[in-house]
Amino acid sequence: MSETSSKLRTGFKYVYLVAFFALLAGFFHPLITGNSFDSVISGVVVLFVGLVGGILVYKSASSEKNRIIYFGAGFGLIAISLALIFQLTGRV
Repeated sequence: MSETSSKLRTGFKYVYLVAFFALLAGFFHPLITGNSFDSVISGVVVLFVGLVGGILVYKSASSEKNRIIYFGAGFGLIAISLALIFQLTGRV
């Protein structure tokens, strides 16, 4: 596979994730109600923090060298994502 095709595929993968998370965070709600997009942006950030945490936990299972570092950082990011969710919903 050529290098240009590989970079194009990687770029498309990240654009797809951003679009999916924006829709998951409620992209159409501010358009319909006329509110600001602050909640959508913060929702996308929370989802990305959780995704990176999940990726690091997965990487800890497949890595021999830095297993504890990946595991701790992954669960730390997942905990931060959960704390941000509670803060955004007003439960803290």
